[in-house]
Amino acid sequence: MDFDLPLLLRALGLALVLEGLCWALFPAGMRRAMRLLLREPDAGLRGAGLAAVAAGLILVWLAV
Repeated sequence: MDFDLPLLLRALGLALVLEGLCWALFPAGMRRAMRLLLREPDAGLRGAGLAAVAAGLILVWLAV
């Protein structure tokens, strides 16, 4: 399997677009979400992060 740098850059760009849209369209909601996240224990955030990684890997695997 060859490394596809343009594809990686497009995927990273899309992630940045989606993140930026959240902040541009819902700044108050994003601040509220950040405040809620600050109260979460590390274990909960770690679990959510690992679940997101697993979901992302499954999506990438399905796309190949």
